[in-house]
Amino acid sequence: MSPDPEFSAPPAAARVLRLAATGALATLTGDGAPFASLVTTATSHAGEPILLLSKLAVHTQNLARDPKASLLLVGPGGEGGDPLAGARLTLVGTVGRDDDPALRRRFLARHEDAAGYADFADFGFFRLAVAGGHLVAGFGRIVDLKPDQMLTDLDGADDLIGAETSAIAHLNGDHAEALSLYATRLLALPAGEWRATGVDPAGIDMRAGGMRARLDFPRRLTTAAELRRTLADLAKEARAA
Repeated sequence: MSPDPEFSAPPAAARVLRLAATGALATLTGDGAPFASLVTTATSHAGEPILLLSKLAVHTQNLARDPKASLLLVGPGGEGGDPLAGARLTLVGTVGRDDDPALRRRFLARHEDAAGYADFADFGFFRLAVAGGHLVAGFGRIVDLKPDQMLTDLDGADDLIGAETSAIAHLNGDHAEALSLYATRLLALPAGEWRATGVDPAGIDMRAGGMRARLDFPRRLTTAAELRRTLADLAKEARAA
């Protein structure tokens, strides 16, 4: 389909990645047939989907035989209640177990109810290593994307990533007003008990009940000091809005 010259696919795909809370996971059965199931999702710092799966589930058993998978994510929006009016992103890649504590922390911050069963013996955290994506965002907006066009570059950002836990705790404990202003004034979202769930070089993720939000930074950040200054500047901008 002819591209829309005013449309930029990479940020649109990244937005779907960061905001989708559920997805349709497609795996392969033992005889090679496709098998789709509903899963909850979060993202790594880079934006790779994180899944909490039980080894008793058919999709997990399928992945143990063949890690190739596809994940369909649907972004918020769409007009008139038409589910096909919003952007959707199909990812392809391989899914494998990943016990990185950061993935667990980020997933449970996004899906608090999962804390009740995340430590059951049959559950584990998995990460989709993205090999490519297919974005459908409307007429003239159908684009195939490479991983580096959708994911966040983490090079040189160890200081920022290492400070995530303390930064999130500080924001949620001492700056609830700022988080609310980010959501309502900078993103034009409804009021709610907004909380930060994750930080990466490109932005901050937030949630309030079933609502999810993504506030992009005006520039790429790599250090905790840059994060503090940027969040303070965004709070000032929100108060003045």
